[in-house]
Amino acid sequence: MRMTLDTFAQIFRTLWAHKLRSFLTMFGIAWGVGSLLLLVGLGEGFRSGNQRELAQYGKDIMFIYPGRAPAVEGSMNSARKYLLSYQDYFDIRHEAPDVRNASPVLIRSDVRSVSEFASANGEIAGVEPQFATIRYLPLKQGRWLDELDEAQKRKVIVLGDELVKHLFPGRPAVGSSIILNDIPFEVIGAVERVGRGDDNSTNIRGYIPFRVMATFFPLTGENEENAISFINYQPRTTDQHLLAQDEVQKIVARNHGFDYHDKDAFEGWDTIQNSKAMGSIFDSMNMFLGAVGLVTLALGAIGVINIMLVTVTERTREIGLRMALGATRRSILAHFFLEGMILTLFSGLIGLGFAAALMAGLNLQPAAGGFDPPRLVASTAILAIGSLTVAGVIAGLYPARKAAGLQPVEALRQE
Repeated sequence: MRMTLDTFAQIFRTLWAHKLRSFLTMFGIAWGVGSLLLLVGLGEGFRSGNQRELAQYGKDIMFIYPGRAPAVEGSMNSARKYLLSYQDYFDIRHEAPDVRNASPVLIRSDVRSVSEFASANGEIAGVEPQFATIRYLPLKQGRWLDELDEAQKRKVIVLGDELVKHLFPGRPAVGSSIILNDIPFEVIGAVERVGRGDDNSTNIRGYIPFRVMATFFPLTGENEENAISFINYQPRTTDQHLLAQDEVQKIVARNHGFDYHDKDAFEGWDTIQNSKAMGSIFDSMNMFLGAVGLVTLALGAIGVINIMLVTVTERTREIGLRMALGATRRSILAHFFLEGMILTLFSGLIGLGFAAALMAGLNLQPAAGGFDPPRLVASTAILAIGSLTVAGVIAGLYPARKAAGLQPVEALRQE
């Protein structure tokens, strides 16, 4: 125990005797580790933010909207507008084998909502009960729309979080009544706030049974009977999303009298394809940021190796003196092993602490534009600190082993 304490004391005296060299070595290691962790953490923050944004819509969500079908193939100048209808949705549900679920959506933003406390202008959406299994709509209070609400055309509504705050400030909403364009509705549920910030339309939306919406609030200024705003659907499996999209487009093209091969005639959004594309972008970004970080780490390792080689080589006379005084080869190697371990490991932990503190500070700031703050990746931290520690230890042991193999007289002759 006494010998171990003496060894550590001697190591710290040596490091303190060469303060500038020790500081530069530690700074290079800490900078390399911190830079790598920040760069990789930034990429992971971008990835998780994108995944969070998509998760706010639901899992494997696909959209199809009204579009413009060209009368002459390939010529959008001859295009005519077509609207989606309830018949399109019905046919998709019954004729598309690769579509697991679908729901028609009828939305208007000009319906005025009034409670006994306040009024608000939000979006009112007519949906069927299965809409909540397609989209992400976590309930905070009450219940969701059910089959009886739809079949009996009940005047009931489920409110988004922002509408609850506007219509019932500081008061319970469920069980109360509101008026939509002079028609009373009972509030049966409230949806939790979705996403961050104020840019999610789910929070300013109220949901009523589709048949009630189609009866009292049909799309204005539209000539097509039973017109709807869009259709949400899900593929049977994630890998079948292109097959499901193809089937949906065939049905819509058939119902509206144009060639489904003309992809310019369709307006839609495939969150699965979007997620894959963004995943590829973020994989490339991670590779780039990781490469930059590894180069920084490699430069730090080279600096550490050079300094350790020079340091130990300059101490060949010291090694000879210790051997002349009775030190064993094993004790000398143990000394330089511990010195390299302490220097590199402690410096790596400083870099880790700096990166973690900076990331913690960024986490206190609100997320912007669908990007999360960078987060610490444990595997990267272990790899960075471990590789630099190994490099420093090897760089210290190699010349020390060579010097310890000399006869004491020869070691003392070294300049």
